Amino acid sequence: MSHRWTVRLRLTVLYGGLFVLAGAALLTITYLLLGQALNRQPVSAAAVLAIAHAPADTSSVEIQPTAPMTGQLDLARSTEVARDLQSDFRAATLTSLLQQGGLALAGVAVAGVAAAWFAAGRTLRPIAEITATARRVAGRSLHERIGLTGPRDELRRLADTFDDMLARLDTAFASQRRFAANASHELRTPLAINRTLIEVALSYPDPSPDVRRLGETLLVVNARHERLIDGLLLLARGDQELADPIPVDLAAVTEHVVTLVPAGSVTVAVTTAPSPMTGDPVLLERLVQNLVENAVAYNVAAGSVTVTCAPGELTVTNTGPVIAAFEVPRLFEPFQRLTDRVGSATGTGLGLSIVRAVARAHGGTATATPGPSGGLTVRVTFH
Repeated sequence: MSHRWTVRLRLTVLYGGLFVLAGAALLTITYLLLGQALNRQPVSAAAVLAIAHAPADTSSVEIQPTAPMTGQLDLARSTEVARDLQSDFRAATLTSLLQQGGLALAGVAVAGVAAAWFAAGRTLRPIAEITATARRVAGRSLHERIGLTGPRDELRRLADTFDDMLARLDTAFASQRRFAANASHELRTPLAINRTLIEVALSYPDPSPDVRRLGETLLVVNARHERLIDGLLLLARGDQELADPIPVDLAAVTEHVVTLVPAGSVTVAVTTAPSPMTGDPVLLERLVQNLVENAVAYNVAAGSVTVTCAPGELTVTNTGPVIAAFEVPRLFEPFQRLTDRVGSATGTGLGLSIVRAVARAHGGTATATPGPSGGLTVRVTFH
């Protein structure tokens, strides 16, 4: 059960236990020292004898001389009585010390545990701030900082190191996003020029069959590259925080996208319920489009696709080929495709990567589960 204890509880037990042990040690030392002190202070037999022979009323009692033998007997008896009195007094004193000291130790122990709980909480408060910042950073907010104030102790140095790490990560991710966006923009221009030149060449009257086949092949390759560049742009945009989110009904977006995606021989069934949320409608439309297009493209002949939109959740299921469970995480990585899936050669390998990036930008998650008889279920949950 100890592994379930929180750090604060363990520190409280440690501090409180040390406090109780220190109090018990102090009580034990006091007990031993007082016992030795009482042993060194015996009761005087002469005093006991004097008290025993002292008259109750000196004004009415006449003092009689005592015989020597009687005096010796009285002295021996007084010595024995003195020893008994010393033993009884020592036992009573030490017993009282244990009783009263034990009660005091119990009361102080309760107060010490309470003080230890409070002290542990104060000690761990900076760690709670670091944890809260780390949780916000995990939600794609790399601009968050702890900014811990106070003395430059171990916790302050830890917080400053964490802030420095966040600053470097924020700079690195921002540079990566800028590079992807700039590179994508720069690559779109030559691709557009290539497409125009090819279309012009094919528009000439009576081109040879070889030229036409070559031109059509180049147009297909160029179109694929354009889709790849568009996907990279969208992926870079999806990895960023939403600049200006607006109210969106995910159900309306889903119904609109399904009507635009060509299904061919695949049957697409849609079930929606009002799902209001705040986000970027363009990114959400692309998310739904990628999910539906993937479900249609990676399917079997005359298969089916089921799209379900509920409040805060979008689920797309298809009847595609069987997928091993260990291969599913690869599908969310950029440029990762299963080579045995039909249609994988014509894709860009960014479909589900964009879905996950857009979901994260909206504070959600995207997961996939393979079906027992084939196909894939992708669930996007918005928190």
